[in-house]
Amino acid sequence: MKTRFAFEPQLLTVLREKISRQQIARDITSGLIVGIVALPLAIAFAIASGVQPAQGLATAVIAGFLISAFSGSRVQIGGPTGAFIVIVYGIVQRYGYDGLATATLLAGVMLILMGIFRLGAVIKYIPYPVTVGFTAGIALIIATGQARDLAGLDIAQVPSEFIHKLSVYAHSLHTANPYALLLSGLTIALMIYWPRITRKIPGSLVALLLTTALVHLMGLPVETIGGRFGEVPSSLPMPRLPNMSWQLIMEMIGPAVTIAILAGIESLLSAVVADGMTGQRHRSNTELIAQGIANIASPIFGGIPATGAIARTATNIKSGGATPIAGMVHALVLLLIMVIFGRLAALIPMATLAGILMVVAYNMSEWRLFVKLFRGPREDILVLLLTFSLTVLVDLTVAIQVGVVLAAILFMRRMAKVTEVGYARQLLGDEEREDDPKNIRGRRIPHGVEVFEINGPFFFGAADKFKDAISQVNAPPKVLILRLRRVPAIDATALIALEEVQARAAREGVTLILSGVHAQPLATLTRAGFLARVGQHHAFDDIDQALEHATLHIERRAHDQESGAPTLLQDPA
Repeated sequence: MKTRFAFEPQLLTVLREKISRQQIARDITSGLIVGIVALPLAIAFAIASGVQPAQGLATAVIAGFLISAFSGSRVQIGGPTGAFIVIVYGIVQRYGYDGLATATLLAGVMLILMGIFRLGAVIKYIPYPVTVGFTAGIALIIATGQARDLAGLDIAQVPSEFIHKLSVYAHSLHTANPYALLLSGLTIALMIYWPRITRKIPGSLVALLLTTALVHLMGLPVETIGGRFGEVPSSLPMPRLPNMSWQLIMEMIGPAVTIAILAGIESLLSAVVADGMTGQRHRSNTELIAQGIANIASPIFGGIPATGAIARTATNIKSGGATPIAGMVHALVLLLIMVIFGRLAALIPMATLAGILMVVAYNMSEWRLFVKLFRGPREDILVLLLTFSLTVLVDLTVAIQVGVVLAAILFMRRMAKVTEVGYARQLLGDEEREDDPKNIRGRRIPHGVEVFEINGPFFFGAADKFKDAISQVNAPPKVLILRLRRVPAIDATALIALEEVQARAAREGVTLILSGVHAQPLATLTRAGFLARVGQHHAFDDIDQALEHATLHIERRAHDQESGAPTLLQDPA
């Protein structure tokens, strides 16, 4: 059976379906609205990431257009997002923009490879406590990073370390600017309460226009974008490759993996949310390839990492957007605004952008989910707190790596606990369900026969448990039945453990019988030659056949010993 290649953009599907003029009109309208919503966010995310405002706009234009054009979702809106602020800021501070551009390019290649190798479903398996932990950590870092502009504190350079940052803020509180506090407070209030008046015009845009007008009409003494960054260009930069060296590429592999994972998680999560709102189904592997293309193109035009944006995607859907045309129009609208009004962006107060980012951080924190997870298993709480703490205090890359590894270890520990192993006579008899037709207690086990049962996945986490349990009977039986009816899968370590038991049985003259082996374990045992060593005639579908064969085997051995004939350790084939 042929498998279809993973890359199939929704735009091609939509064009084959022939969009109606009415839907095209709705998409254009939605793209216009989303473009206006994205404007202040693109600037704010860029500044918070430690780069120029124009680089945020370039990312929203280039990456936003490409994500929509190649997306596996019909309504995905892409661009810079808050999730990248922490990792981007850290890379820029340490390696400069060329380091960031190199990491973004590498991440783009990784995302394309992830899509080609159909890892779209695999990336969804990153544990929820890890996702919530680093997302809440990022939100806290964004919020604390805006304190200088929020209060207009007189600080030349905000430290990147969290504790040091708080210390600097505490010593600079006396320099707070009441006008900056007023503007940031007004911005936050407008973003919270403006939707009660109308949702057609975003509160962030209203706050941006109103506070900018107040500053320049009243001559308020607050810092603006132009005061800190100078003039904002009104055109996209010419494409160029970053200055890369082999050493820089090697150093950027770790950050690139983090960017790729973040982009994959955010984009697929956004696509899933969009599926729930529209009833459509996205193509996860195509979505990853689209994100990869966008993240290769973005740094070539001086941009930063990009991914699917949940809030902007939801705005697109609510505004009537139903095809990738809306996302492409949103990027063109941003380009038009940049060309016509780009220079006016220099007039925007920094306090306004800080207020916008504070609301973004609050919405991003998902604090209710954070608290809710404290009612879950203790292992999940540990993963959540560790990921959150490492994100805030150390580094996002380290947090994701440690969080995923710890979650995997704890998962294996849980699975090992779930897997039960033991002798039917001693360990499992009292625990088996009375209504189980295959209950071992309802059967006579001949003298000299031991039935050993494994319940659950038999993998390396349970291998030691198996070895300890099977060594509990001191005197070797004449026949050992391994009952595997509840073993859905085994791995290489479990196979080695079984081979050790088989070798010991052969040395001690014990006949080994298998009962109830499922398809995957049977295929593994056959491929490894284990079944051939045990003997095909010693593998049975159920326990009744195995016990009957064991009984006949013991009787035959007893008869052979009485008659003086040689004892057969294994039945003839």
